[in-house]
Amino acid sequence: QVHLVESGGGSVQAGGSLRVSCSFTGSPGSRYCMGWFRQASGKEREGLAAVSIGGGSTNYGGAVSGRFTISQDLAKNTVYLQMNRLNPEDTAMYYCAARPFLPRGANCAPIADEYDSWGQGTQVTVSS
Repeated sequence: QVHLVESGGGSVQAGGSLRVSCSFTGSPGSRYCMGWFRQASGKEREGLAAVSIGGGSTNYGGAVSGRFTISQDLAKNTVYLQMNRLNPEDTAMYYCAARPFLPRGANCAPIADEYDSWGQGTQVTVSS
């Protein structure tokens, strides 16, 4: 079981930047995925970014590629999502999730159905 806690959300003006964090505890295995997702009011959950822990590769959803960057600090058991050039359409609840025990040869992608541990989310609001 992996326990995740997001932090760092808040309000920012359009064009600004924000970094959200995800601290996690538990035993996800030697290779696992960490992903970031968001859900805006009245919309479906959207996959943003994923990183392979133990492999290092990253994968991004098309809507945020080039603006958002996922990174990790394993010494702190923390994964980050750096968000730049924010716009009001980025307003949403942001969630991190874990896909533990990644099989060898499998890749990490921000596909919600592949993740089975979720945090409670942190709200990001972008004003125009």
